[in-house]
Formats: sequence, structure tokens, C-alpha cells
Amino acid sequence: MDTMLASDGATLTLFKTLAVGSWIALILVAERALPAVARRGGWVRVGRNAGLWVVNIALSRFAVLPLTALAAGMGLGWRPEALVGGWMIAADIVLLDLWIYAWHQVNHRIPLLWRFHEIHHLDEFLDATSAVRFHAGEVLISACVRAPVIILLDIPLTSVLVFETLVLMAAVFQHSNLRLPAGLERALSQVIITPSIHWVHHHAVRRDTDSNYGTIFSLWDRLFGTLSPTPRTAELTIGVERLHDDGFWALMLRPFRPRIES
Repeated sequence: MDTMLASDGATLTLFKTLAVGSWIALILVAERALPAVARRGGWVRVGRNAGLWVVNIALSRFAVLPLTALAAGMGLGWRPEALVGGWMIAADIVLLDLWIYAWHQVNHRIPLLWRFHEIHHLDEFLDATSAVRFHAGEVLISACVRAPVIILLDIPLTSVLVFETLVLMAAVFQHSNLRLPAGLERALSQVIITPSIHWVHHHAVRRDTDSNYGTIFSLWDRLFGTLSPTPRTAELTIGVERLHDDGFWALMLRPFRPRIES
């Protein structure tokens, strides 16, 4: 059973990587054809973000997936056989999206976790590659914290991997520099997180950085009062207040370096 679970997990992970990679390529082309704001940062920045993603792909294969599969295999077993299928996967996605909304807030509020999450926010321009720019430490910590949630809610591995795929594809879309018709974006934002919402989360003003925590669905920020009133504009400064982006190795080491808090 464990071997079968691992095999299924590896297959779904491969599908996730191919789906997300194809989606990133599509959005990269689309946002260059229809940019929302003038592009900044160049290929050095894109290469840096891609390097962080490559590290996390390896981490996912050899650490995150085995941990997730182990947690899914240790589920409390309270779900009746009737509670399976597509509609239950949809329910799992909603539950996991609520969890990641809360976990996102925690990453902003606890200084130790922010040291890792800050690497994502130091990007000074947003496009599809920003969606996969995370420090490996954050990815690993998130997987460890999520494991008890998977066990307690008895969430199967399939649901988790489907959710991860949707999260990554949603993140690519919401970080993108794609210009959408105003009416379409306004309609979409009533249900899902769009670039107009998420770019404000990356505004280099802390009160906006600490808002708009949603990942897939936009209702959580409205429901819990964390939606920023700041509109997205072309002049919005992206990044972290008083800080600048850095090279690949400096970003990898940054969470572990002592710093003087202002």
C-alpha cells in the first residue's frame, strides 16, 4: 500500500510539475503580449526566481512529497466510504484554502517565519516567475505544519496534490503582469484572487503587505476583514519597505543571517 501510495504520488507530482510549467509558459507569453505595467528587472531577475524554483522542485520530490504521503497515509480514518469522489475533493480544496489563508497570515506575523517568507516579497517586480519564488526553508516548514492538518482532517493524497496544483496555477495568474479587461477582472475578483488584489499584497508598504492573504478564493479576506482598500495602479512600488532584492545565494542565506531590527 505504501509503495502504491508513493507511486501514485510521484505520478501526480509529475503531472503537477508539467501542468504548472506549461501554465507558467503560457502566462509568460500572454503577459509580454498584454502587459499591465512596463516590465522591469530583466532576465537576471527571472533566472534568480527560476533558480529558487528548481531548488524547491527537488525539495518537493525528496522531502515534501514523502512527508505529505506519510501524513495522508496516517489519516484518522473517520471518513466513510461514501465521502469520497469529486465533490469531496472540492470540499478538501476549500478547507485547505482556508488553512493556507491562515498560515499565510502567520508567516507575516511571526518574525522567524517572516525571515523565510520575506524572500518571496523582496522581488521588486511581479510576473509569472514570482509565483514560484520561495525560500526552501519556507516550503519545508509549511509542509511540516500542514502534515498534522492532513492527518486530523483525514485528507487523501489526491486532494492535497490537486490543491497544490491549483494553488500554483492560481499563484502564477495572480502574480502575473497580465492586463485583463477591467470588467472581467472585477467579476473574477468576486470569486478568486486576481492580479489587482494580489499586487497590493506585494506593495512595499507594510500595511498593504499585511493584507490580501487569500490564495485561491477571495472570500476569506472579505470575511475576516483583511482586504486592503488600496487600488492597484501602475505606480505601485513592489517589494519590502526600505529593503532591496539580492542575488540567489544571498537570498538563500538571508534568513539565517543576524540583522538589526529597526
